Amino acid sequence: MSKIDEIVFLHQVASPCHLAILADSIGLKTRVVSDIEQLETDTNKRCFYLVSQQGAALDNNGIPLVATQLVKHVPVALYQVERERLNGEAALLGGFCGLLFLEERMDLLLTGLRKMLADELWFDRPLLSKVFRHLVSKVEVSQDLTTESAETLEVLTNREKTIIQLVSSGARNKEIANKLSISEHTVKAHISSIFRKTQARNRVELLRWAQSFQSHLDLFALTH
Repeated sequence: MSKIDEIVFLHQVASPCHLAILADSIGLKTRVVSDIEQLETDTNKRCFYLVSQQGAALDNNGIPLVATQLVKHVPVALYQVERERLNGEAALLGGFCGLLFLEERMDLLLTGLRKMLADELWFDRPLLSKVFRHLVSKVEVSQDLTTESAETLEVLTNREKTIIQLVSSGARNKEIANKLSISEHTVKAHISSIFRKTQARNRVELLRWAQSFQSHLDLFALTH
């Protein structure tokens, strides 16, 4: 909590900001602003921002538009949130620190605020579990694709990898032939083999395939 110098509340409704009053009463330095233009950040301060969903212009996920811009630069949480009006998964994946709901007790809101100031996320457990499972499944798919692609790299000959590098650099068949001191007919034969092994139908698809393995091909070029 000592890392944060000030808690800034963007509160755009007429009613008092009770959470800010409570936070101030326990010794947390707070500032309440009602206008977006007052959100100009002091680079010498480490601020934590809470943006109210109430009274704010919202995107399709129910997230305040100003918050989607702030979260790119500073820690941001949403408060006075109506559950039915917000896509919690979008908020979590969007980089927000947490959600404080409109109907929650003040003591629970204060607990959530303390946790976030201590650099912890504050979201419902079911939501965290759902997003975690989704991310794990994406990692597993990525690993499967990596394994399959690694097998493709293994069946390519060194000459074919060299030709892929040359094709990626924009070289034509004649230029490749001159570079490798082979005939254009041999170059065409190699490229046909490359298309078959990478399942590319043309040079454009081969270029897309090569971009996925650029680091490997670069390493190959340096060692051969």
